[in-house]
Amino acid sequence: MIWEVLPRVKTDLIEQLLINRGITTRAEKELFFNPKLANFEKDLQIPGIDKAIKRINEAISKNELIVVFGDYDVDGVCASAVLYKALSSIGAKVLPYIPHRDKEGYGLSKFGLDYAKANKAVVVITVDNGIVAFEQAEYAKQLGLDLIITDHHVPAEKMPDAFGIVHSTKMCGAAVAWCLIREVVKKELANELLQLVAIATICDLMPLKNINRSFVIEGLKVLNTTTNLGLLSLISFCRISLGKIGSYEIGHIIGPRINAIGRLEHAIDALRLLCTKDPTKARSLAKLLCDTNEQRQKLTIQAIDEARIQVKTDKRIHILTSPEWSSGIIGLIAGRISEEYLQPAIAISVGEVISKGSARSANGVNIIEFIRECSEILIDVGGHPGAAGFSIHTDKIKLFQERLDELSIKIPEKGEQKLTIDAELKGEDLTKQLIKNIERLEPFGFGNSKPVFCSHNMKASSIRTVGNGKHLKFKCNNINAIAFGMGNLERSIREEEEIDVAYYLDIDDYDGNEKVQLLVKDIKTSGI
Repeated sequence: MIWEVLPRVKTDLIEQLLINRGITTRAEKELFFNPKLANFEKDLQIPGIDKAIKRINEAISKNELIVVFGDYDVDGVCASAVLYKALSSIGAKVLPYIPHRDKEGYGLSKFGLDYAKANKAVVVITVDNGIVAFEQAEYAKQLGLDLIITDHHVPAEKMPDAFGIVHSTKMCGAAVAWCLIREVVKKELANELLQLVAIATICDLMPLKNINRSFVIEGLKVLNTTTNLGLLSLISFCRISLGKIGSYEIGHIIGPRINAIGRLEHAIDALRLLCTKDPTKARSLAKLLCDTNEQRQKLTIQAIDEARIQVKTDKRIHILTSPEWSSGIIGLIAGRISEEYLQPAIAISVGEVISKGSARSANGVNIIEFIRECSEILIDVGGHPGAAGFSIHTDKIKLFQERLDELSIKIPEKGEQKLTIDAELKGEDLTKQLIKNIERLEPFGFGNSKPVFCSHNMKASSIRTVGNGKHLKFKCNNINAIAFGMGNLERSIREEEEIDVAYYLDIDDYDGNEKVQLLVKDIKTSGI
């Protein structure tokens, strides 16, 4: 692994970290450290909102049923909850609908529109989907349904012929839904719903800059004092402390559990969790999400092992297929393979007639545009530059693989993995106060990554493995350090040997006493 240490131009570490993130002016610093949604009013006023709200008010006055058509990932579930709670609060007759991942697939479908019509709905509002639903928009018109699309995904060259469209790529789907209803609900409810927007923003990997940073910071304030019964039950099952929830807890603990139910079962149960007013039901649903997540973890580990066997290292894009993989975990498979092999990866769950694919990018490849070059082979495709999903007739998979192999000449050759280092620190610099200063830059996430530091000539001691040999635990200049997944390096480091380490800084308060801890990303020594 190559360490790429960013040039040090400021002695003050916080100032240097801001420069590393492109924040240099006084105005940019003020916006970063004191973000307020009020500073982004122009972005919040998404075109199309007025027309959509007028139709919603008309539906309320005529007692017409509105179907909220969501999605099965965290963003789609949270967006559905935002709109369901908001519309219900202003007297709308609302029916939420989330498609089944395996039976229907992603996005607005004719099946779902038929469901809306059968339930005598007149208005259908999509959240986190619909911006490329051209055929479905036409079908909605044929059924006499007024379709309002709210979405944040990358559009095609034209827009669907819908009654109304509220679309922005600057935020997640739940945020777009929140923008739609923020001025028609009570201020207290609009503020309460920001916790769902924060969860969705982090889990959908939106860059935590500008408006998204504001959404997360304001949403975290609400989440850490939440009265939402479903979230309280989930937080309790996850053994998270209310008041200490940050981007890590959302991205690595809460989010995966909300996602898991939609991967393996039906995401409607995640929506029920977020909306229930029954504490018994909240506990039952929270347990269901946690149990399903454990099952998802086991299936994913097995599938990734199977995917690695298919990888051909001379390829610039890895296309992996299996009839045994659930379509709910193929995104996780593609993500892991792209990380490990530093090339774009596509995992396909092979069905009898129709197969589902999920892609993850690497090397700066715009994966959605890359796959769209094969649109004529696919049933549908949608996504972002970094991730995409599609459906394909199973008998077209071989042709799809051949076409992508031809196109892959455009993809850069794999280089050695690089680790960007924010700054080099000395052992004596590593204090609790320094960590508290760095915490001012939170929340960390995509677009505002947690700072990575390196230190040279650190004396290693007390070297041992933990977690059945999986992880390496040791001391660096008597500072606790843990290297997850590096247990195999135990014999490569000698006691008292001087090593170079790259790491995140962390506070370990496991035994009630706060201590500095290094979360090691890489180790360099003569033995490695």
